[in-house]
Amino acid sequence: MDLSQLQALTAAVDGGTFDAAAKALHVTPSAISQRVRALENSVGGVLLRRTKPITPTSVGLTYLRLARQIEALTADAALEAAQEGADTRPAVSLAINGDSLATWVMPALAGLAEDMTFDIHREDQDHSAELLRNGTVMAAITTQARPVQGCTSTPLGVMRYRPMASARFIDRWFKDGTDAATLAVAPVVVFDEKDDIQHSFLRTFSRTPLTPPQHFVPVSADFAEAVRLGFGWAMLPDQQSRELLASGELVELGAGKPADVPLYWQQWALSMSALDRVATAMAEAARRALSPITR
Repeated sequence: MDLSQLQALTAAVDGGTFDAAAKALHVTPSAISQRVRALENSVGGVLLRRTKPITPTSVGLTYLRLARQIEALTADAALEAAQEGADTRPAVSLAINGDSLATWVMPALAGLAEDMTFDIHREDQDHSAELLRNGTVMAAITTQARPVQGCTSTPLGVMRYRPMASARFIDRWFKDGTDAATLAVAPVVVFDEKDDIQHSFLRTFSRTPLTPPQHFVPVSADFAEAVRLGFGWAMLPDQQSRELLASGELVELGAGKPADVPLYWQQWALSMSALDRVATAMAEAARRALSPITR
């Protein structure tokens, strides 16, 4: 397969237009168009939607991932072949959920930061697999046990979430107990529109959807702080709430059950030294920070 055609495909998706791709590769827009068309002819299918911005088709996603993997393998080979002492570092792209980033992942990566660079995408663990499918990232923390095509999947452990609020908030909204009636009106803190863990907790109390007032706080550290300050109640991971619970700044709601979220490490099924080192560091950190996944 012609590498220049795959490079044109990647550049077109990343840049959003053939003009931007041409600037990135120092060729003409016509050359980009010809390379993409030649690649489409060779695979027998349309790879790109010529919209603004350009987007890959389902077939295009497969070849986009291939193009990014070849690019990563090429860079890895160049590093191995480089002379000792050369100032070159591999780049590793990851998709990590916000709660893991705010608690155990960053210390795990810190020991590797001098040897490689990271491009970290914060993405909800239920949606990060899509970034693997399209080749945006090399590895991801996900709730999906089944490997994405072209990837391997390894269990990391379980993050346990509990319904938490400040003592003052509980006195205000749950003085008479935690039930469907009180949960229907008590404000709740939600990470973003992809965050369903609070609503999953609410569904255990009522067959009719409960629609309390919502505060959206899309940064994990600020999310926990909003709960501590009494904005609303929320499901917080033990790794984030343990000290606040011990100090009395947070109190667990007196009803409902904790929610266990199993996490898996998925990465490209390629032999790359930098990616393998990251996987090892993540597995070691997960053993210390998470509970084992039980089947």
